[in-house]
Amino acid sequence: MNFHEVRFPASLSFGSAGGPERRTDIVTLANGYEERNTPWAHARRRYDAGLGMRSLDDIETLIAFFEARMGQMYGFRWKDWSDYKSGRARAEVQFDDQVIAQGDGARVEFQLAKTYRSGAFTYQRPISKPVVGSVRIGLEQDELQEAVDYTVDTATGLITFAHPPGIGQDVTAGFEFDVPVRFDTDSIQTSVASFQAGEMPNVPVVEVRV
Repeated sequence: MNFHEVRFPASLSFGSAGGPERRTDIVTLANGYEERNTPWAHARRRYDAGLGMRSLDDIETLIAFFEARMGQMYGFRWKDWSDYKSGRARAEVQFDDQVIAQGDGARVEFQLAKTYRSGAFTYQRPISKPVVGSVRIGLEQDELQEAVDYTVDTATGLITFAHPPGIGQDVTAGFEFDVPVRFDTDSIQTSVASFQAGEMPNVPVVEVRV
């Protein structure tokens, strides 16, 4: 697909607002009960990049980035400051932050993923855009060495082992990651007068499937 492996300026995304969006189809039956279903296995995130603008220089940077992406044409990386690590927000990335799979003695490719837990329920989110240099991989309690024991494809989030992990071995990972997104508009309305008066441009951004 049309995607540029470049990150939207993190200093501008820092002040943005947004988060995950789900789609749920709800049918109310004659007896008042509901049937609920979702066609989406994974959430789709939306953000407003306009809220991060603090100066006219920021507007200039935004317009240059928008033009280089040709509006909605090309996707790009986005740092979601509220959720960009495999572990806790204030903690350093550790190789055993997440258990992403178990070895079967034959498989060598594994997708990075982050698991969200609430009580007895979990949701595993595939991670396709890890940050270069941030990925750490382990087997059981041992950290492995990149380029010797495994390689990382930062464009897809795939980990490839030099040798398949043994049967039942926990494959663990720690990483920072970006969200693949695109602009959700082909136009940006800006005004120096309104910006100086405190009115921010509306710059919608939406996650894309990659």
